[in-house]
Amino acid sequence: MTQAERDRLVALKKAKKKLITQREAAEELGLSVRQVKRLIYRLKKHGDKAVVHGLRGKPSKRKIAESTEREAVRILSAPVYQGFGPTLACEYLGKKHGIKASKETVRQWMIEGKLWRVKEEKVREVHLWRPRRSRFGELVQWDTSEHDWLEGRGEKLYLIAMIDDATSRLYARFVRHDSTEENMKLLWSYIEKFGRPVAFYTDKASMFHTAEKRRRDEPGVDKDPAEMPPTQIGRALQELGIVWMAAHSPQAKGRVERNFGTAQDRLVKGMRVAGVKSLEEANQYLENEYLIWWERAMTVEAANPDDAHRPLEKSHNLAASLSRMETRQVRNDYTFPWGGSFYQIERRAVVSGLRRANVRVEQRLDGSLAVRFGERYLPVKKCAVAGKPKTAVTSKPAKTRRTSKRGSDWNKNFDLQKSPKLWQAIETSGRRRGEAL
Repeated sequence: MTQAERDRLVALKKAKKKLITQREAAEELGLSVRQVKRLIYRLKKHGDKAVVHGLRGKPSKRKIAESTEREAVRILSAPVYQGFGPTLACEYLGKKHGIKASKETVRQWMIEGKLWRVKEEKVREVHLWRPRRSRFGELVQWDTSEHDWLEGRGEKLYLIAMIDDATSRLYARFVRHDSTEENMKLLWSYIEKFGRPVAFYTDKASMFHTAEKRRRDEPGVDKDPAEMPPTQIGRALQELGIVWMAAHSPQAKGRVERNFGTAQDRLVKGMRVAGVKSLEEANQYLENEYLIWWERAMTVEAANPDDAHRPLEKSHNLAASLSRMETRQVRNDYTFPWGGSFYQIERRAVVSGLRRANVRVEQRLDGSLAVRFGERYLPVKKCAVAGKPKTAVTSKPAKTRRTSKRGSDWNKNFDLQKSPKLWQAIETSGRRRGEAL
């Protein structure tokens, strides 16, 4: 009998002996007068056991059979479910094995079966989260996670994710490389599905931000930062009218970071159960299973129902903006270098002012090359030989040295000491002494 039941028994006995009224006993116990009358009747009939619940000590009629509990523990002990928490284990038991139980019941099963360890709750410092944006598409956080997604069953993959700040709606894809090209492909598909968001929020990775290069010993406090040219993605966002915002720490873009934390637990284990081994299978599971679950369980309604995404205008060209773009100068023969080769502008496309002018060269995501001069695209073709052909230099035959008729020993007996003086030689030659030579 608990202390509360003892206190209740004292009050009922006082009411039974008419030391207090039944109404006073009801007010003291927080019960109705009718319930006090029932308890006094049971007290007279059964004694002190009247205050003890009649089902105490009896098994519940809704208790799950022990055989079901043993079966659940056996299933969760398999290697494929290693590391599953009670919440995720409860979902898979009901979805794949038909065992219906609450997550708290599964938690107790896993604790008794040594499959789950109770963690001590840590007192953490309270952190005030930044309030969400009010509209869907007003701010989208964009990042990439490097993780062993397939747990050694296949090649290394990266997960690129875009999550809306107002609703937590997720858009993601697995790729082989965290490159500018792969990020542009995801951006293309996002814009085609939802439209152009107002702003993207990313870290300061090299594909989003061009860092100023400084010497290590150069002080940077008193020096104003130089304005650096945008990256390829930064230029594309400018052309599409999308604002780019940089986060100064991982905590600043916490929504996408917490998404990766969930994915590295739930998504990894889900792909393990599904036997995913390749990039194609990973993206299929991501789209057909994980993103559907995320949409149902993790998204919220925006404070403002208005959609901030904007449609593409006629002036926008996704193929041109989402490409590798550089500027090249046209040479006198209407060629320009690109990628270690030379390209020739076709004769029918030559216009006034093209020679020595700058053209915009776009390496498209599909591998094609587009060249634009002003607002006009020019047809080009790759030259067969890189650059101008060099003419072969013919080597001239070496000149034959003229040999003296006197032979090679003409100065054999020459002696400088016995030779005549300079003035003697001049007089001999017919010149007067002192005459200029």
